[in-house]
Amino acid sequence: MCGIAGFVDRHPAPGRFDPLRGMINTIRHRGPDESGMWVDEVSGVALGHRRLSILELSAAGSQPMHSADGRHVMVFNGEIYNHLHLREQLQNAAPSWRGHSDTETLLACISTWGLEHTLKEAVGMFAIAVWDRHRRVLSLARDRTGEKPLYWGWQGDTLMFGSELKALKAHPACRAQIDRNVLALYLRHGYIAAPYSIYQGINKLPPGHYIEIPLANLQGAREAASHPYWSMNQAIQTGLAHPFEGSDAEAIDALERQLLQSVRGQMLADVPLGAFLSGGVDSSVIAALMQAQGRGTIRTFTMGFSDKRYNEAPFARAVAEHLGTTHTEVTVTPEDALAVVPSLPHIYDEPFADSSQIPTYMVSRLARQHVTVALSGDGGDELFGGYNTYKIAPRTWSRLSRLPVAARRTAGAVLSAPISSSLMATTLNSLHPFLPARLRQTATGAKADKFADLLRAGSREAFYRKMVSRWRVPEKAVPDSREPTTQLNNPESWPGEGLPFEQWLMAMDAQTYLPGDILTKVDRAAMANSLETRVPLLDHRVIELAWRLPLHMKIRDGKGKWLLRQVLFRHVPASLIERPKKGFSVPLAAWLRGPLHDWAESLLDEARLRREGYFNPIPIRKAWERHLNGKDDCSRRLWPVLMFQAWLETQ
Repeated sequence: MCGIAGFVDRHPAPGRFDPLRGMINTIRHRGPDESGMWVDEVSGVALGHRRLSILELSAAGSQPMHSADGRHVMVFNGEIYNHLHLREQLQNAAPSWRGHSDTETLLACISTWGLEHTLKEAVGMFAIAVWDRHRRVLSLARDRTGEKPLYWGWQGDTLMFGSELKALKAHPACRAQIDRNVLALYLRHGYIAAPYSIYQGINKLPPGHYIEIPLANLQGAREAASHPYWSMNQAIQTGLAHPFEGSDAEAIDALERQLLQSVRGQMLADVPLGAFLSGGVDSSVIAALMQAQGRGTIRTFTMGFSDKRYNEAPFARAVAEHLGTTHTEVTVTPEDALAVVPSLPHIYDEPFADSSQIPTYMVSRLARQHVTVALSGDGGDELFGGYNTYKIAPRTWSRLSRLPVAARRTAGAVLSAPISSSLMATTLNSLHPFLPARLRQTATGAKADKFADLLRAGSREAFYRKMVSRWRVPEKAVPDSREPTTQLNNPESWPGEGLPFEQWLMAMDAQTYLPGDILTKVDRAAMANSLETRVPLLDHRVIELAWRLPLHMKIRDGKGKWLLRQVLFRHVPASLIERPKKGFSVPLAAWLRGPLHDWAESLLDEARLRREGYFNPIPIRKAWERHLNGKDDCSRRLWPVLMFQAWLETQ
């Protein structure tokens, strides 16, 4: 795991390459072991690298790295898990090897096969920048699911790229102008989806894409567009067209074999390695399959909370004891967790508002005291139907869609208006046949307001987008903004027609929430501690198998991840696992009314909001006041605003 950064400056001038050192120094945490730089004076290309040594600890693994024929120069962040197999394929074409790093393997593949073919053959997580000295083409590429970040863009006549925005900001040509439209998008989701970033002119390269920038043609370079070499939608369509037709037992065998292969490949390292363990299905199956490799006792790490409502440490401890791992656990107090909050804007580099970023950072800090690499169980919910949303949303939409659209819109308008509690109760009672019991009982205040918005949805897709929105109309909170298009509201980017709603939800989450929120959260939290994380469930071969599986092997008897559970139960008793899903959450609502109150109040001060000019204070102050007086839990809406405000202070 490393960090990369670089730029292209076509204007010869003294010191034009000087910013490179500052760029890579800003991401030293991603690679504290070594730094490297290389420049092409004629073409104006500068490549920089920070190294966290995982494979080939000697200088033979240093970057930037040159191909044997001298044509290509590359900087690379990530791991190629099948690089030994790729070396075998190159035996007749590749020169003698200088070391055993996956970087050298990848570079030899690019020189032999070309970039796109290499990307299709590689199994791993990565962000790559490679300069072709003959063609004068700079290529950037990102792994299939977006585990590793890669920002890029033009700032004036300078092209720049890097693993984190702070690296680009270190270049004097970076204007770092906040994009108000993207700010509105951020308020809706709590994260900034690719291809956008918070800054105008700077993009995230989408997962599974590469771009070739021809520097011999400046106009062509500016107009270069990214291309997919792998597509989640294509994997979905192919899987559905070629469904798994075996029995339950055969499906369990097939999934276990594929997961064992993935875990085995991701345990390749020349440094200490362990796993995060929450005691839930996903992390437990990864720990179990690691231990099953027979390579000695693995290390597992859990963070517990002193507040028992959020503490899963006892469950993780029980799983660790059953598996026989070397288990490390730390219990943190609210004061410990709150001490992390001031660091979040620097760690996450652009506004990011998943409050589980706090415990994720803390468990990464714990693991780094013992290992350099940690495997995680992320991706299981999106692939195997684990989120409660996959049960609630289809059931609720099925009921609501039986009500005529006009009637739903009328009821929504009534519930949105300032009405008495008795009229609200009457309106909700009239919708009795169409509402789940829990919703009828809790649809008050902000929940009733949100439900009113859900009633007005014209399609199941619009219904889901409203469900996951933190701010229903973020443009009202961000003046002079127009929310840009994302995959969630662009039907042209959806998977094939006719998908059951549950599968459509999983497909969307895997392409939006997973890379935009979950993988961003884990990458930044871990790399801030110089810890490499790996995600075996996101091996593309696991993904492709998962989409061949019928829905009833994922969600059965009202419970998600059925097939993944069956694999786990071959290694861990069901009694240690079966319990309500908690997630990696913190008591954010209580913190905002208690120990974080003064911090939040200063950031949400009305005069300050007006002076800075990014937010309309009225809806924000209204949400803050309702939260403080206990009428509603507005923490999910307020946290994105607070994280932006805290981030803005660091700019």
